[in-house]
Amino acid sequence: MSTTSLDHGLRFAFGTLTVLPVKVERWDRDAARGGMLCAPVVGLVVGAGAAAAGVTLLYLGAGALLAAVGSVAVPALLTRGLHLDGIADTADGLGSGKPAEDALRIMKQSDIGPFGVITLLFVLLAQVAALAQVYADSWARGALAAVVAAVAARLALTLAARKGVPAARPEGLGAAVAGVVPVRSAAVVTVVAALAAAAAGTLFGADDAVRTALALLAALALAELLLRRCVRRFGGVTGDVFGGLAETAATAALVVLTFAA
Repeated sequence: MSTTSLDHGLRFAFGTLTVLPVKVERWDRDAARGGMLCAPVVGLVVGAGAAAAGVTLLYLGAGALLAAVGSVAVPALLTRGLHLDGIADTADGLGSGKPAEDALRIMKQSDIGPFGVITLLFVLLAQVAALAQVYADSWARGALAAVVAAVAARLALTLAARKGVPAARPEGLGAAVAGVVPVRSAAVVTVVAALAAAAAGTLFGADDAVRTALALLAALALAELLLRRCVRRFGGVTGDVFGGLAETAATAALVVLTFAA
């Protein structure tokens, strides 16, 4: 990837995946490809913000539970809650039992149905509970967990944007990024992220290195199962599905990391 392509890719990634004031100068497929490949970098930044919030609250005397709430709140704020909205809408679509066209229409509606509410509730509870457990064990492990979860969430988007995964609609963010990432490139990014996670885990010992890498890979595996279900059910991916994949991966990573606490 050239320097110019990297610049446009980073702009696309931060401009579409966060509320940070980054100007997206190109919306073509090349920029989308670079953006999806750079998505884990966005996760690193978002995760660092989440970790900083949690550690700051601990430093000020808050308990592990409040620190966990702070860490979970940061990604929601930095994404305008779009990923949380995505997993709620995806749950409504999957739970509707209606044909693909009707399910997609349900997902596009502004309101949230019962499946979405229940899913959103349990996702947030699981994230807060898992982070609280890890923070209670160690502020440093809690910070690492927040970063790994955020990276896993965005890496799931990279994999979902690989070639061969169709868009369910001809318009929207899902259509803009569907199928733009070469499979080999997605695999390389995944390997790099797993090695980086393992390296970060070595700060706490060999067991933590293995657990951290496994947490990342387990999160991606669960997101892949959801992706395949959505492709079969809806005929492809949408922006809501991408959001659902991100929250699923983040939650799974945090739950696995509690096994180290």
